[in-house]
Amino acid sequence: MLVRVEHVMGMAVSLDLADPLPVPELERLADEVFAWLRLVDTTFSTYQADSEISRLGRGELRRSDCSPLVGEVLDRCAELWDETRGYFDIMAGGRLDPSGYVKGWAVQRACDRLLLLGSSHHCLNAGGDVFVRGAAPGRPAWRVGIRHPWEAMSLAWVLEVTDMAVATSGTYERGLHVIDPFTGEPAAALRSVTVVGPDLGTADAYATAALAMGEAGIDWLAQLPNHECAVVTEDGRAMRSDGLPVAPST
Repeated sequence: MLVRVEHVMGMAVSLDLADPLPVPELERLADEVFAWLRLVDTTFSTYQADSEISRLGRGELRRSDCSPLVGEVLDRCAELWDETRGYFDIMAGGRLDPSGYVKGWAVQRACDRLLLLGSSHHCLNAGGDVFVRGAAPGRPAWRVGIRHPWEAMSLAWVLEVTDMAVATSGTYERGLHVIDPFTGEPAAALRSVTVVGPDLGTADAYATAALAMGEAGIDWLAQLPNHECAVVTEDGRAMRSDGLPVAPST
């Protein structure tokens, strides 16, 4: 087994490789993952003035001048705008910012690549957005903790998942950073939204959209096919879907 943590995309990213492979092979797989994430950061970071997405947003590049990755992301973001009734809006903050999709998409692409390269047991965690495949050593699945939105050292839920994405969007770390695109105001009714589903980019966008919807996001999440969810409201109510894969107590 190999565990590696690096600071990339402005956050700590941790990779657990649990495959019974030689250490040099595990190291090579980890190198590929973090090289990919660094490429994503240089392409999509809204904090780097010379990234493609920053230059595109300022009108210095045309979409046709950008890498195919940019086109792929923008196309999917347009689909997500439709799927979320306009609440996932990469222009909601007044400038081009697909970050609500890019992080999850990047992690998902990395894990899909790992599978192709022979890793069927891994966990990649980027700032609380997680994709897992296979199982942790000695367990039937991976356990993923969902942070308590008021108590930083506590967990609201522990999930037991395999071949699944877990994405959380909340206001407890970055403040009111998600904008309701229909009012232009920061979304404040929900404290934390977690979405569990088959694809991390989509789950990440759905969690962001539900946070932007406020209380209406609770009913919207409940109607999503093939996804489970957990929500904590700003006034302290906690709720979850019946199928949320909560780990059994031990």
